[in-house]
Amino acid sequence: MTSCGACAESSILDEYAINWTQKLGAGISGPVRVCMKKSTGERFALKILLDRPKARNEVRHHLMCVGHNNIVQIIEVYANSVQFPHESSPRPRLLIVMEMMEGGELFHRISQHKHFTEKMASQVTKQIALAIQHCHSLNIAHRDLKPENLLFKDNSLDAPVKLCDFGFAKIDHGDLMTPQFTPYYVAPQVLEAQRRHQKEKSGIIPTSPTPYTYNKSCDLWSLGVIIYVMLCGYPPFYSKHHSRTIPKDMRKKIMTGSFEFPEEEWSQISEMAKDIVRKLLKVKPEERLNIEGVLDHPWLNSTEALDNILPSSQMMMDKAMVAGIQQAHAEQLASMRIQDLKVSLKPLNSVNNPILRKRKLFGTRPKDDVYIHDPENEAEDANVALEKLRDVIAQCILPQAGENEDEKLNEVMQEAWKYNKDCKCLRDMLQSLSWNGRRFNDKVDRLKLAEMVKQVIEEQTNSQDS
Repeated sequence: MTSCGACAESSILDEYAINWTQKLGAGISGPVRVCMKKSTGERFALKILLDRPKARNEVRHHLMCVGHNNIVQIIEVYANSVQFPHESSPRPRLLIVMEMMEGGELFHRISQHKHFTEKMASQVTKQIALAIQHCHSLNIAHRDLKPENLLFKDNSLDAPVKLCDFGFAKIDHGDLMTPQFTPYYVAPQVLEAQRRHQKEKSGIIPTSPTPYTYNKSCDLWSLGVIIYVMLCGYPPFYSKHHSRTIPKDMRKKIMTGSFEFPEEEWSQISEMAKDIVRKLLKVKPEERLNIEGVLDHPWLNSTEALDNILPSSQMMMDKAMVAGIQQAHAEQLASMRIQDLKVSLKPLNSVNNPILRKRKLFGTRPKDDVYIHDPENEAEDANVALEKLRDVIAQCILPQAGENEDEKLNEVMQEAWKYNKDCKCLRDMLQSLSWNGRRFNDKVDRLKLAEMVKQVIEEQTNSQDS
């Protein structure tokens, strides 16, 4: 097995044939394709990431956790330059060869099972808990535990379920404060971290010298939500009003730990199952079961038959409901990717950004024709330009209630364009989206626009010295 620090430099095409058209899905950081080992004909999953520190961290954390039956295995990792059809030149990428998971995602598997019983839910939970225990024993918090990241090895009845996608995993030093979440599975202390983060950013409260943090217990909260959904088919904090963001009623339910066991779906479900859910969905992390407490819980170790057929499989056959949850996931995944983008500006005397080069060359010339060269102003201009781009992303992901979303998007895009007209990457992007300098002529896919603007920001901040 390849360690992240020693990725294979040889071409992956020497060993594997890649099916570029078949996609198995898209993780947090990139699409997953199919590849085949030429020497054996065996099929594997191939994840391709731009070779950046964040991608190396994802691979490193995943590699730390492999070697367990309930973690998707990494076979090897290549560091190759790859050029996709829409790109003008090859870009350095990590190509991660992983075991193929033929059995599909957790919810899909349940929806296909006409007789999904409480005992089966308990057995699946035990395997997920063992995966979490393994990660936590290494002091790694997964931070994006949800059904889409839980895959079955194959379609057999006793196929193992495995945890994948370590794109938001971090070593827990007690400082996990970046808000990373998908709404139905988010722990209260993650929301609190987000609330404080936003207030500090807007200047409502001063930045605390000891920031509010959350730790590995947020994975246990997510597990509680997953168990709840497996048992009844809907989340415990479901909101009646779907929107792009977590609605106020849903946020309040999460923050106060308010949920119920409606009689219609829960009357046949054991008290043991309800007990483990209650103990995992505690608002205060210190009151919540830890992973050892989960594995010791009677529900996971019961000798009772627990052969009652759950209502969840029937519920999950409702594609519209599942699609609604997946849509919320997609929006929050985009939000997570953007929130995790840390923008840092190089010292002006070392940066060779094309926009700043142009500004340095011409400078600011007042009427008396004296050349003014002010590095602080240049740094401020660059920062403002990036902030205007971030405003576009925020408008795409978190539009404010009650406003005309299309008009507001045109307004913030116009501001960003004003400050970034010299950026060829942005100009090309906007041209492809029918931008006329003042507004979009056609309807815009907001998530696509957010991703594209994020790439522009990355291009600006990662531009290399020439």
